[in-house]
Amino acid sequence: MTLTAAEPRGKSLTALFVDGEFAFSVDTECYLSCGMKPGDAVTDGALHALLRESDARRAERKAMRLLGFRAHSRGELEQKLARTFPREAAARAADRMAQLGLVDDGEYARTLARRLYERKGFAEERVRRELLRRGVGRETAARAARQARPDPGESIRRVLAKKYARGLGDERGRRRAAAALQRMGYRWDEIRAALREYGLDEER
Repeated sequence: MTLTAAEPRGKSLTALFVDGEFAFSVDTECYLSCGMKPGDAVTDGALHALLRESDARRAERKAMRLLGFRAHSRGELEQKLARTFPREAAARAADRMAQLGLVDDGEYARTLARRLYERKGFAEERVRRELLRRGVGRETAARAARQARPDPGESIRRVLAKKYARGLGDERGRRRAAAALQRMGYRWDEIRAALREYGLDEER
């Protein structure tokens, strides 16, 4: 096989043509550093290696852009990159961001856990599930949710006062508040104890 042409495509891509037919586009820096040039004989192995390196380089650049918007867990970052790039390239890029110190699952989990407690009023179990959903490992998620957890009773009282105080005077309002708190991850005994402080008592 012969590399017959290499044509620029936008700012960072180069289209490669093999035996007169378009093959694929690669990162221009990767192409320039690989030593290939039009007229050279090429092998499948060399082309695939170039494509893998190009995918990894492009995935790293996208990872940088994503991290510029907000912090991510390593798993979440890999999942997003895998929507555009092969899984191998996505994993390499996510690992590279971690090596550079741009991704830190422990710090990410602690920061997010505190935000979920403070802004959403979630219970520990709901916080743990949210961390898992965002790609944090099980042990890291459990530890961050446990360490950042405020007093459940205080959190429930704050939620009730902020969102449901007006409706607690009738059964329908109390059931609505209790259902919402359960969705937030609170146990029934915690909810019932808080309702009792309002002079109320809901049977399950």
